[in-house]
Amino acid sequence: MTDSISLEQLRDADFRSLSVAQMLERIRVFGEPADPRDDIDTVSLKRRFSHLTNVRAADISISGPSGPLSARTYVDPSAISTGRGIVWAHGGAFLGGHLDMPEAHWVSLELASSGIPVVSIDYTKCVGGMHFPIPSDDVLAAWEFVLERSDELLRIHPTGVLLGGASAGATLAASAVQRLSDDDRPVPAGLVLVYPALHPDSTRASASLDEMPDSVREISMNYAGSVEALDDPQAFPGVGTASGFPRTLLVACELDGFVTSAVDFHRSLERAGVDATLRIEAGADHGHINEPSDPTARRTIDAMREWICDHQP
Repeated sequence: MTDSISLEQLRDADFRSLSVAQMLERIRVFGEPADPRDDIDTVSLKRRFSHLTNVRAADISISGPSGPLSARTYVDPSAISTGRGIVWAHGGAFLGGHLDMPEAHWVSLELASSGIPVVSIDYTKCVGGMHFPIPSDDVLAAWEFVLERSDELLRIHPTGVLLGGASAGATLAASAVQRLSDDDRPVPAGLVLVYPALHPDSTRASASLDEMPDSVREISMNYAGSVEALDDPQAFPGVGTASGFPRTLLVACELDGFVTSAVDFHRSLERAGVDATLRIEAGADHGHINEPSDPTARRTIDAMREWICDHQP
């Protein structure tokens, strides 16, 4: 039994309905739940969206501080180069997610088809006692790996490479930028954050444990690993000043409780003198770019593409 649920019930339950403790146990015993959709594989996506036909994807391995990290390059040799490329991190509440989910795979195919090559990266999940800074270490290591090989992997000069992510991946991308800035090291050419969780309580843009909804507290504490880390801008950049950040696009969702976090961080970026754009996607909810059939997902990807290409290196 786990939190009064049998293993059979745990296996068969809607993963999203479980507590964080139950999610961790479900992953420990059964692994991450399989996606039931049958139309999100490469063949199906290219059949549905003919403009993706020429994108070439290749799996690579990146040497991370805790072991090898899975990654995948996306290049369309038929597309006109924009001079921009991006390192992209998927979400998954720091517990799950992978390179084949649409938030990683479909988004990367779409950007690459527009002449924005992508390296989609995975990272260590916060399961089995793993916490911050381990997933942030991974994203930072992947960023450095790609930047050193951008000509080979992306066919892009390093000065044209951006960093970005969605949900937990956005948190980790911003975390990597915060750490680069704190170390007085060069930051990416730009930062793309889609429905980010930049605060310990992203529903209130707060770090107060007492006010957090239970589900948010569980996810944030599982990621942070300690109460002290909740106040660390390298873990949650929203609690910092945003000084030293590059040009940034924030995409929040009208129906998502985390919109508060994006709005607050946008204000911090503006106060720090950063060129920041906030887009609140009407009618969209958290995770919308993980659903290729959602019309709001297409709007967001189009906006990402336009913003990325707005300034050439």
